This record gives sequence, structure tokens and C-alpha cells, in this order.
Amino acid sequence: MSQMEKKAGLLRRTSSSKKPLKEKVVLMYDEIFAKEDPAKKNPRFWDELFLMKVNLEYLESKLESVDGEEVQRIQDNINSLFHHCVQALGEEHQIKVVNALQTLCALFRGVHQKNKSASGFDIINMLMGFDKAEQRMKDLMERLDSLLCGDGSESLKSLCLKLLLCLVTVTDNISQNTILEYVMINSIFEAILQILSDVSSRGQHGYDAVVLLALLVNYRKYESVNPYIVKLSIVDDEPTLDGMGMVVHQALTEYNRQYKDKEEEHQGGFFSTLTSMVGNMFIADADEKLSVQTNEAILLALYEAVHLNRNFITVLAQSHPEIDIAATPTIPSPTTPTTPLGTTPPSLDMMSNPELPLDPNLQTSNLLITFLKYASIVMQDTKDEHRLNSARLCLIILTCIAEDQYADAFLHDDNMNFRVNLHRMPMRHRKKAVDKNIPSRPLVCAVLDLMVEFIVTHMMKDFPMDLYLRCVQIIHKLLCYQKKCRIRLQYTWRELWSEPIFSVCFSALATFLFELNLFNMFITYGDTFLPTSNSYDELYYEIVRMHQVFDNLYCMVLRVSTNTGQWKEAASKVTHALVNVRAIINHFNPKIESYAAVNHISQLSEEQVLEVVRSNYDTLTLKLQDGLDQFERYSEQPKEAAFFKELVRSISLNVRKNVSLNTLSQDVLLKEFSTIS
Repeated sequence: MSQMEKKAGLLRRTSSSKKPLKEKVVLMYDEIFAKEDPAKKNPRFWDELFLMKVNLEYLESKLESVDGEEVQRIQDNINSLFHHCVQALGEEHQIKVVNALQTLCALFRGVHQKNKSASGFDIINMLMGFDKAEQRMKDLMERLDSLLCGDGSESLKSLCLKLLLCLVTVTDNISQNTILEYVMINSIFEAILQILSDVSSRGQHGYDAVVLLALLVNYRKYESVNPYIVKLSIVDDEPTLDGMGMVVHQALTEYNRQYKDKEEEHQGGFFSTLTSMVGNMFIADADEKLSVQTNEAILLALYEAVHLNRNFITVLAQSHPEIDIAATPTIPSPTTPTTPLGTTPPSLDMMSNPELPLDPNLQTSNLLITFLKYASIVMQDTKDEHRLNSARLCLIILTCIAEDQYADAFLHDDNMNFRVNLHRMPMRHRKKAVDKNIPSRPLVCAVLDLMVEFIVTHMMKDFPMDLYLRCVQIIHKLLCYQKKCRIRLQYTWRELWSEPIFSVCFSALATFLFELNLFNMFITYGDTFLPTSNSYDELYYEIVRMHQVFDNLYCMVLRVSTNTGQWKEAASKVTHALVNVRAIINHFNPKIESYAAVNHISQLSEEQVLEVVRSNYDTLTLKLQDGLDQFERYSEQPKEAAFFKELVRSISLNVRKNVSLNTLSQDVLLKEFSTIS
């Protein structure tokens, strides 16, 4: 049967002279769209309707084709259809329940698609009648809750979640979906938690449940009290939080695996050999081929959990064996629609397996490590809007983590060392690190590596200033913790010092202050957290080595600060922040030049410069600067509100495109129901 025939509900012709026959269900739909009540002629009309296999395409197209006058004429029948759908959800006959769920999806989508410009109240009135809407939605949510929490068919639970995802995403902006007010009043939060806390349910429905929760949390979150935000913020049940973490972990692991597979395929192919022969001249084109579609929905769920629930921080650090999803056999599920690469939920076996065999030689991992690997991939290329949004959200999540005292404690814990293999952007002047050579270190080292890696690899004309500034702020917050707790982290700080200096050339005035405060933190408080005195020497060496950059910066801000204009105050603050940096340069440069002249050396080696630095600390005078170890805590509202509004809109569009209720054939359902006692 052709697609056109299917949409029109036509059966194949029996002969060339006869017109094609319509399906029985299509004829019944036509009766609903007539003025008369279909139950008048046939009292068993509604019972028979839900025994028929749903034709989603025909029903949706029929709803979309109805004009204004017809809406008024058939509204009672549409209201009746909605009412009988809700009633059918309480039937013992499982096929009726399935057909009712699919019909409800068609109703929600069809009515919204036709009435995009209509108010939410008009849509509610057309679907269920405004005077009866509260009771209808109460009944609907109670029955969906009962199906999700009951011991019935897993396929029905899957369809319930997909119906809810369909309902939540029918409008581009979910905050304009007035029907969701009833979902706020008749909460299914506990049903979602039950799915996440149960190993079996989580394995089959965890992904949809987490995405649904992330979307519901973002409904009018700045305009009114959202009960899902309140409830999520106080969840303290360990199995539930662990379950949510497991779903996010497996989804990010799947993304990382897909990227790694594409990377290995690329490196082992003919194209890789060819580029090596010609000196990697096609490296940019090659990188584009490694792109894997990002998964902002699962990342949003992680953000909401980290941001709203402090108890979830413990989930980030829970260690388990690092596993390869590719090695685990997967069972194809007929309920999952085809989705773009990177957005598919992980395999059911992986998510439902609570315990894995422990191997003493197996590398351990946790959710934070998996997240850092994910971030290292999406932050490589931020030219694409989705990857830019993912990178920004990754940095916002890391900002929340860096501000949390418990998170800082396990990040810096010497007894929790991990070998984190971050993905690094291919660059001609450096070799790719071998996995076996990566040292086992506290997790904060991996976070710092990720920040430095982004700064190093994004020195470009269209400099991503917002992302860069977030990286600097994350580093600063980690330094504040180290200074407070006097933690001497064994880290190669020199990589960090050299890169912000270079980036000054590309930065704006507002960013200079953050960069300089980072240097001033090391200059003023470095003796409390730098691992050795040599580290302090190297800091001064880097400042002196790049003195020309600081001199140029000083000349620029001095010129701006002496003029009247909008940047005068900012320039004055930068000038003040340069005081100690300039004092170091002005103190050591003459002594280095004198040393070179006395010893008749045209160009000093690094060791010779360091010798001059070590010999002249005593006569250096610096000013103590206040507030360097203070920072403004993260707040979503109002600074990030616009970003999250657009991000949720993008996620909603993607979920709507990929959610599908008609992929489950009735043959599969009948087979499943026949095995249910």
C-alpha cells in the first residue's frame, strides 16, 4: 500500500473497475467528523472504535484539515472522542488501551498543528471542553500514573511515556502549552521516580523518563512555582538518584562510543593514509567527518539534577568498572523509532544490568569522567549551533560542580585517582597522547586539562568569548578552594599560565579582569597551594617572558581609562589589576638585561633567567590585593534564562520529531499480551 493510500485510509482495489475501499476505522473517523453523534446510530460505536488498529496519519491529517466553522460543528464529537479515549485507558482489554493512547497522541498533535495561532484555552476547549477539562485531565493523568506504576505490560508503559512526551512537545515553546498546567496539578513525578529506581523499568524506560522530567522542570520555571522543580530539589532516595545517574551515564557513554568508533574508522581508512602522505593538509575536512550529533536533552537532565539537587553530587563520584557498550549484545526494540546518531538511548541490557564483573585490571570510571569525555568531544568544534549549545551547557554544569564544597572535596581527593582519556583536537605541532601514558590523578586535574585544552585550541578569529570566560571562571573557583584548603595539587600549572597570556591578545576588556585576577591569585596566594617553589619561579618566568603582551595591554587600558566613555571604569579596574604584574616585569627585566650584559650573553636560556629570578625575590615589592579569592556564585536567572529558553525549544523540536507511537505493531503487542498471565 502506498503512503498516499495509507494516509487516506484506502484499501487496495479488488478490480480496476471498482473504487478502493476505505478501512473500517477510517469510516468511523469520518463519522466522528460528521455533525451527528456517531453513538446514536451505533450504541457500541466507541467500544468498536478502540478495537480497530489506529490510523494515525489519517486522523491527524483530518484534524489539520478542519476549518474554523467545522471546528464548532464537530467540537462535541471531538470532546466525546477525548473522553472515551481516557475511559478506554481503564479497560482490561490491552489492545483498547494501546489504541486509546495512540488516538490521544493524534488528537494532541492534530489539534495543535491546526491551531498554532490559537490560545491555549481555545485548544483545551476544542479537545475536551473547557468546563470539563479539569476532570478530564485529572482522569487522564491518574490513569497514566496507574499504568506507569502498575505491573502491566512494558509496552504500555513505553507508550504512556511517549504520549506524555508528545503532549509536552506539541508546542515549540513548552511554556506556551497551557494543557501542561493540568500536568503540574496532577503530578506524575512519583511515577517517573519509580521507573528510575527500579532496575528493570529503568532499563526499558529510563531514557524517556529522564527526558520527560527535564522538559517538565522547564515549564514556566521563571514565571510560577513549578512542582517538578520543588520535588526534584528535595529527592534524597539513593536508588532513585543512582538510577537517574545511570541513565545519563549510559546515554553519554553511548555518545562517546559512537564518536570513538567514527574516529577509529576515520584513522584506519584510505583518507587517513592520504592525509598523512600530504602533511595533514586536509585535517579540517577530516575533523568535520567525525561529527556526531549531540544529545542536549540528556545533558539538560544532568544539569537540572546537578543544579537543583545537592544530593545528586554524590552520584557523580560513584565508581564502577569502565565498560564498552559495543561489547554488550543489544536486543532491537520495536518501540524505539529511528533517531539521529547520538540521540538514541543506550541498549536495554546495559541500563538494566545492576552489577558487572569486577576485574582488578579494569579501569574504573564514574559519571563525572564520562561527562568530561563527552565535554572534550563537543568542545572541540563549536561552529555548529548544537555543539556550541552543548559546550556552553557542559561549562555551566562544571561551574555548578566547581562551586559545590562536596564536589570540590572528591575532585581533589588524593585517594580517588583516575586515568581520564580526554579527546583532544588534532593539531600538527603535537602528538596524540597514548592511553597507557596518561597518569592516574585526582579528577580536578582532568577538569583543568579540559579547560586548558579549550583555551589552547580555540585561538581563532571568531573567538568564543563566552565559553572562554566560563573556562577562566571555573579555574578560578577551583583555585579558591585550593587556597582555602591549602591543597598543593601536583599539576603542570605552566600550561595554564602560558595560554591565558596568549589569549589576552584576543580578549575584550571585560575578560582581562578575570584573566589578570587568575594571575594575581597565583602571585598573591601561590605559596599556599603551588606544589613546589619551582612552580613559583616558573610563574614569574612566564610573566617576564611575555612582558610585551602585558606592556601592550597596559598602554591600551591606560589610554582608555584617561578618556571619558563607557569603558573608562572597566579600563581603570584592569589598570589596577596589572599593578603586581607590571611590578614583576619592571623589577626583573633590568636585572635580566644586566646579567646578560655582564656575562656577554646575547640570549639567555630558561635556566639562566630562572637563576636571576631566584636571586632577586628579596628586593621585589608587591601590593596585597583584596577579593581575589572571592567569586560570584552561579545563578540561572536572569543571566542564563534566554539561553535555556532557546535550548529547551530546540530539544522540544527534536523530541517531537523523533517520538513515535505507531512503531509498535499490534502483532508484537498480541505476542506480548499472550504471555502475560
